[in-house]
Parts: sequence; structure tokens; C-alpha cells
Amino acid sequence: MDSTEVVVNAAIRLAEELKSTAIIISGDINFERPETSIPVYFASRKQKTLIDHLVASSKTKEDRSKEIMDKINQQASGKTEHVENISAIEFMMEEIEDGTVIGIVESKDSYAIVVHNLADNHIVKILKECEERISAEILRAVLKVAFDISNTGREGKQIGTAFIIGDVEEVMIRSHQMILNPYAGQAEEDTDILDRKNWESIKEFAQLDGVFVISEEGTVEAAGRYLDVDARDISVEKGLGGRHVSAAAITRDTVAIAITISESGGVIHIYMDGKELLHIESTERAIRIQ
Repeated sequence: MDSTEVVVNAAIRLAEELKSTAIIISGDINFERPETSIPVYFASRKQKTLIDHLVASSKTKEDRSKEIMDKINQQASGKTEHVENISAIEFMMEEIEDGTVIGIVESKDSYAIVVHNLADNHIVKILKECEERISAEILRAVLKVAFDISNTGREGKQIGTAFIIGDVEEVMIRSHQMILNPYAGQAEEDTDILDRKNWESIKEFAQLDGVFVISEEGTVEAAGRYLDVDARDISVEKGLGGRHVSAAAITRDTVAIAITISESGGVIHIYMDGKELLHIESTERAIRIQ
């Protein structure tokens, strides 16, 4: 039995003992499907190797040694963070349940087993904070559409858009249509964001300028809507455009929550009370090993 098998088997035993909800393997690990009833996911993440770093460095031997140790720590920390982020994303996408996740992380010539409780996950905590205003079901449905837009765009082209969720009456008062609202007069079943068959039309309308307005019940009230807000005192990440600024501003003036997708990079931002709660730079998904 080689070292990889030993590590994987030890992680499985630990996961079963802790009654973990998932095992996530991060790195380029060669293995067969582990014998366990616990869902196993694989998430590869390529990083610059230590050998590359050594070759690229022209510093003294002492400085290089310190730099290499720092790099080892960074890689280990990065891998651990990767497991935590992937765990949160799969929880968000309803692939794994709340609870403990076991991670197997691989660095240069070494392995580590990570125990991560989703209750302590920063992203999960933010989601639960949002759920005080919007149901988890609606929030996750919007996020699933947002992740799809971030990952695939539309017709091979990256697109950006925003979803304003909740406090519909106030949001509509503080916004206007510049084009015909494609959801006006539509049957109720065709405006329900919980129904997956409506997601394709939502992604199609995401190409329009403006934002989506969605009710607390998950009804898409409007698309291509422009927000009439004073955003002079709103601070957002440098480089983000007017859509993000106005989305943040509407959450200051109402009790709505805004989810935006950047056209450049597909980064997802969540705003509440005029401030950014969270941004997700990588919408990478894990692959479940059957």
C-alpha cells in the first residue's frame, strides 16, 4: 500500500467516525474511488511549484531557504482555504449538507488531512446572515443561476448582470424600465426562479442592460431595469462598474439584497445594507466521484 492509499484510507476512517457529510480531495492525487458511502469530491487546483520558485529566485541561500519555507506555508494554507471554499460552494449549490467536511490536500511531496466544520465557514455564515431576509431556497436558486452565468456566460461570451432580491415595492419605486419588461404579463409559472425550466430565459435576459428584480417569493418581477439611486457615498471594490455601485446603493435604501456578476472575470458579489458582504472570485466546482 503506497502513501496515497494510506492517507486516503485514514481520511475515510476519520470521516466515518465524525459522520462527515463529504470528503473533498484537493490536488493532483492519483487514486481509485474510495470504498465509502460518504460522498467524495475532487477539486484540482494548479499552483506554481516550489522547484519553479527555486529556479526563478536569484537570492542568497539563506534568503532562499526562508522564502521556500514561507512558500510551503502559503501552499498549505492555500490548499486548506481551497477545501474550505469548495466546501462552501458545494453547500451553497445543495450538493453537500451542513456538518463536517474532511479534506485531503496535496502539496509538493506531502499530504495533509483537514477537518472543516461548515458552521465555521465564512461564506456559509454570510449566507445564513442573508437568509434572515430571504429564504434559503430563493437565495440558493439565484446563486445557482449566478454561478452558471459566471462560468458559462451566454453563447460563449462573458456577461455581467445583477439580481435585486426582496423589498420589491420599494425597489420598483426606486427604479424604472428603459426597455419593455420581458416579464410583464407573463404567466406565474414562467416567472418562478425556483423552476429550473425558467433559468435559460433568465440567462438570455441577463444580456440586457439593467438588473433583475425578484420578490421574496421568487417571482422575477422585471429584467432590464435601471436603478434610480444616489450612489455618491457608496464604496465598492476598485474597478467595478456602475451596476455594482447602484446595486450596493439600492441595498442601502431598501432591505433588499443584491447579487452581481462581473462581466470581466465573472466575480460574484453580494451586497446588503449598502456594503459588500462577500465576493467569490472562483466559481470552480468540485467533481463528484461516482
